[in-house]
Amino acid sequence: MTTNDPVTTAAAPPPAGAPRLYVDDADLSEDGRVTLSAPQAHYLRSVMRRTPGDAVILFNGRDGEWRAALDSVAKAHATAVCRDRLRPQPTGGQNGPWLLFAPLKRGPVDILAEKATELGVSRLQPVTTRLTTAARVNAARLRALAIEAAEQCRRLDVPAVTDPLPLARLAEDWPADRTLFVLAEHGEAIPAATAFASHAGGPAALLVGPEGGLAGPELDVLRHLPFVTCVRLGPRVLRAETAAIAGLTLWQAVAGDWR
Repeated sequence: MTTNDPVTTAAAPPPAGAPRLYVDDADLSEDGRVTLSAPQAHYLRSVMRRTPGDAVILFNGRDGEWRAALDSVAKAHATAVCRDRLRPQPTGGQNGPWLLFAPLKRGPVDILAEKATELGVSRLQPVTTRLTTAARVNAARLRALAIEAAEQCRRLDVPAVTDPLPLARLAEDWPADRTLFVLAEHGEAIPAATAFASHAGGPAALLVGPEGGLAGPELDVLRHLPFVTCVRLGPRVLRAETAAIAGLTLWQAVAGDWR
């Protein structure tokens, strides 16, 4: 008997203990040779103690996930040959929610980038607000954290990391079909579980404010935008990174890919 139950179609486990690497600039195909970066070569040789012939898992966000065999491993250079594809790339591209967040201090924003990647976001979008306290956003560091998290959690892609955007410009190029759920600490808001459950299943995004929350005038402006729904996450005031993780967890459970 056949079934479409997602439990029966879960990905098969990769070769035990095989390192998993993201190779954005390489195409993956059967018997294709891939040149790994110098940091990846160092990681395989000096940290993981891998030698020629050992298995590695490769993905690039386009060609699925591949089992490969190391062909050469030197201090700053390594190559691998693709053997067989473990999982195909899903059609339709990235369809996870976007996460818009006010820049935070280094520790909290590192946690946010890592956990948001594990929870399936397709875009990490910093947004500067009136009460934003972090002076700058290190986009390269956020992308590196997202890549590492994607390697660990067996994602087949890596979320896009975009440049900071002022909150006042949010509506300028916002796609009309993407609902923005604003996590509001005060004022009129719908319980998040209710709002997510009633969502039609189209594109979505979550906006989390800074440590001091979104200012009242900012929330007033957001509430009047046609694509915005303000939601609340319960009676407790959460840290910004906690609110992001809680909101994404609830989204995936109620309206996302955990169903």
